[in-house]
Amino acid sequence: MILEMKVPSPGESITEVEIATWLVEEGDYVEKDQAIAEVDSDKATLELPAEASGTITFKAVEGDAVAVGAVVCLIDTSAAKPEGGSAPKEETKTEAPKAEAPKAEAPKAEETYATGTASPAAKKILAEKGMDASAIKGTGKDGRVTKEDAVKAVPSMGTPTGGNRGTSRSRMSMLRRKVAERLVEAKNTTAMLTTFNEVNMTPIFNLRKQYKEEFKSKHGVGLGFMSFFTLAIVRALKMYPAVNSMIDDKEMISYDFIDVSIAVSGPKGLMVPVIRNAENLTFRGVESEVKRLALRARDGKITVDEMTGGTFTISNGGVFGSMLSTPIINPPQSGILGMHNIIERPIAVDGKVEIHPMMYVALSYDHRIIDGKESVGFLVAVKEALENPEELLMDNDIKKALEL
Repeated sequence: MILEMKVPSPGESITEVEIATWLVEEGDYVEKDQAIAEVDSDKATLELPAEASGTITFKAVEGDAVAVGAVVCLIDTSAAKPEGGSAPKEETKTEAPKAEAPKAEAPKAEETYATGTASPAAKKILAEKGMDASAIKGTGKDGRVTKEDAVKAVPSMGTPTGGNRGTSRSRMSMLRRKVAERLVEAKNTTAMLTTFNEVNMTPIFNLRKQYKEEFKSKHGVGLGFMSFFTLAIVRALKMYPAVNSMIDDKEMISYDFIDVSIAVSGPKGLMVPVIRNAENLTFRGVESEVKRLALRARDGKITVDEMTGGTFTISNGGVFGSMLSTPIINPPQSGILGMHNIIERPIAVDGKVEIHPMMYVALSYDHRIIDGKESVGFLVAVKEALENPEELLMDNDIKKALEL
């Protein structure tokens, strides 16, 4: 019996996938539920399991875009399983090449200083400059390149003088192409502006230094910056609900829940898993969820459902060393917060210059529904919570907030 395997629907609104990699060879015997291919959708990379045991025949090659519901391969379920696994491939014996009699070397021509040949001193100078003697017009006897010629020679800035200048071309994955489309869409369809502020991270540094070991020992996750930022954002979104809204045609949709998307770098590119109902989570809850989602994204196990939705996004370019950026809105959302690297800088505190760990933060927002007053107020609220976390995020009870 020949079984037609069709592309299953990986999620709502997805109409086609791309065959990223076949994990088996044509004609192999596969077991039921064995992963036979990796397919890319515009949101995630998924494994395609065999629906039955048998011999496989491909109906699509790597790189093909295949519609959901289309036949991607055939499985001959009547084929017998080969003993010891897959059928061994025939080995072909080849005779060892016979040793050839050594050829007599042609006599070396006596070296002369013909046109383009450099003197020993000139060769050394040209080698230091990365230049070839053939590219220089010599002024010596019979066109010999002299030491003086080599000294005067200047490498051309427009003509290659050596080194690799090759190029390569590779097909972008469906996920990467979709990310590109969405970024262009965000730039073209939103009235995007960015406002900036800076945060003194000293209070958070002090809290982490004092409680991070106890927190990790009890909960099994680290006390990172993401929990402070996520809870600070939850507080600010409650104060400025327009930032937690989005436009749908001529209507504005506002949410009474907060789903925070976190931009992470995965093996296939940028992925944005979602922390659901962040308003109900504690420090431990946020850190556990961030760790779970980051590991799934890194291992390529993240699902479409885990990346669907989100009402606000956090992007942490600081882990890569970014000092300042203007993050692009993740449509159809209306706001995204960019975190950056933490640098010790001198700032004025009570009329005195002090050194503190500082971070620039950026809020990109859709000006169509978020006014300047709301955007600035939102970012100031985030700054206030991060600089006074004990009072504004922990209700003056650190032990209870950290569940220690």
